[in-house]
Amino acid sequence: MSPHTSLTGSTPERDAVLDEAPTGVELTFSEEVGVSDDSIRVLDPTGERIDDGEVIGGSGAYAVGLGPDLPDGTYTVVWQVVSADSHPVGGAFTFSIGAPSPTAVAVPETTAGGGLPGFLYDTARWTAYAGFLLLVGGSAFVLRCRPEAAGFRPVQRLIVLGWTLMTGASLALLVLRTPYLTGEMADITRLSAVRDVVGEGWGTALVSRLLLLAAAGMFLAVLLGTWARLTVPAGHADGGAPAPEGGDGGDGTDTAGREAARRDLSFGLTVGGGIVACGLAATWALSEHASTGPQTSVAIPMDIVHLLAAAVWLGGLTTLVLLLFRDPLLPRETVRRFSRLAFGSVVLLVITGVYQSWRQVGSADLLFSTDYGQLLVAKAALVLLLLVVAWISRRWTARLTDPEPGTGPGPAPGRPPGEEAAEPEPVLVGAPAGAEPPPVDPDRAAQLARQRAAVLRAERRRTMTADPERAGLRRSVLVETLIAVVVLVVTTALTGTPPARTAADAPVEAGAAVPAEGVSLELPFAAGGPNGTGTALVDVEPAVTGENVLHVRTVDPAGEPMSVEEIRVALVLPAEDIGPLRFEPVRVDTGHWTVTDMQLPRPGEWGLSLTIRTSEIDQVTETDILPIG
Repeated sequence: MSPHTSLTGSTPERDAVLDEAPTGVELTFSEEVGVSDDSIRVLDPTGERIDDGEVIGGSGAYAVGLGPDLPDGTYTVVWQVVSADSHPVGGAFTFSIGAPSPTAVAVPETTAGGGLPGFLYDTARWTAYAGFLLLVGGSAFVLRCRPEAAGFRPVQRLIVLGWTLMTGASLALLVLRTPYLTGEMADITRLSAVRDVVGEGWGTALVSRLLLLAAAGMFLAVLLGTWARLTVPAGHADGGAPAPEGGDGGDGTDTAGREAARRDLSFGLTVGGGIVACGLAATWALSEHASTGPQTSVAIPMDIVHLLAAAVWLGGLTTLVLLLFRDPLLPRETVRRFSRLAFGSVVLLVITGVYQSWRQVGSADLLFSTDYGQLLVAKAALVLLLLVVAWISRRWTARLTDPEPGTGPGPAPGRPPGEEAAEPEPVLVGAPAGAEPPPVDPDRAAQLARQRAAVLRAERRRTMTADPERAGLRRSVLVETLIAVVVLVVTTALTGTPPARTAADAPVEAGAAVPAEGVSLELPFAAGGPNGTGTALVDVEPAVTGENVLHVRTVDPAGEPMSVEEIRVALVLPAEDIGPLRFEPVRVDTGHWTVTDMQLPRPGEWGLSLTIRTSEIDQVTETDILPIG
């Protein structure tokens, strides 16, 4: 079973010409797929649906029944299914009864996974990945690298933003799933479609993700609430107020008891949060590429580890960037802790990434000959660039020295990052004890507050630029983050692209366009009379069964465009007794004629007859062989 299914066979076969009408149409796929009653449709030459509307079968083979007494002509089979890794796959092909005929069938322009539904769906997928990185990576950074940041409002907002993005994107994916599969945005209003999505494997994984996000919400309430208060050092329980007398932690507990409670809660959050994070990663691993193909028992755990390592590294990196710009005097130990954590994550990313690349690509040749391989090469190059910038960041980290306590406008010793020291309230000199201070003009107070805030911002900027090591680290980490965003975009594209191994092994699907160079022929002619001698240059693109475009250009012996009165084309396929099929090209320019919809039902060596009339009485017919693939 390979990721992204392919059509391996059909009854009737593609482009077959049958003597008798079949009782049904059967399609065989490379794996078991998801189907509905609209997954296989059979249309007559006028475009009317003639199947019974009930898809039956399983284990990769599915069929629909046809009515009796079908007239001769060409029939179109349009199919669309959902592969085991949740991606829509579709196509179309024709077969004929008696003899090929013109058909009025137009395959809908809206395709699964494309248009506005596809764009919105891919945006929601990217947003869900980004939310996962911020939620898991930010939480891991707080727990392992900078516990005091749990009480820092910008960091809290960043982690909650990750949870919000992931939850909102998951709900959007649930609603957009049906429009994504059908290509019709109007299906977003069908509530029954959501029920159908929940019933399939991919929908189950998505519902599980939403339940796990509810558990993650409770985890964040503890991490950013109770645990954040316990991590504020003694004497600054409220972010800066002196601790009450008696030597306790400022919240009624002694310092030793406070530390013990913090350690116990930290252990519980690490274990519980790790379980929730693994579950969230599994909702992708169990419903996308890792869940299909060879060695799924190894690929799924590897994919979970890969996602978690990426979240710890890239989500933690984003948190570090925030602190570096909001906390100019961030302790060196915090940066070093993250550097060690990121190094371990990168090692895991490389190991799991190399395994998944081998599994999905199979050979080096496919790296550059398939879309998946090219995206994988681009991702590898970006990750390599990211590692180079990370190495530069590590060099800046080695140069860091912690500032003297109390210097600059940064946080005071033991104060959570970003908190400024409280300014003393002004008092009236010489006023008796207990005297009420004079009233303060509100406008004046607001003006003073704005001035103090401006001074503090200026001081923070001076502190940030005065330390070249920290300034260099801020720049390199910011570049890392920007590259990581691009890596995330490429990763999202990878998850929606058929793996290289599948693209190479899959047979040409029915109705799929076969890449071709086209066919070019030169037919010298001599019709007699004045200006009756020249050469007809015939081009047929793409020279495959189905729709082709024919161009005929007539040139004189000097190679200049030559005007003729009329051109007619006839094609026969003697091996299957088909034809003649006659076409009348339309003049588009001097010496240039074209047929824009030349339908050829079967491959083979077609006989081309080209009739050229150069005057009212002078004409000639030239013949040649036109190979059609």
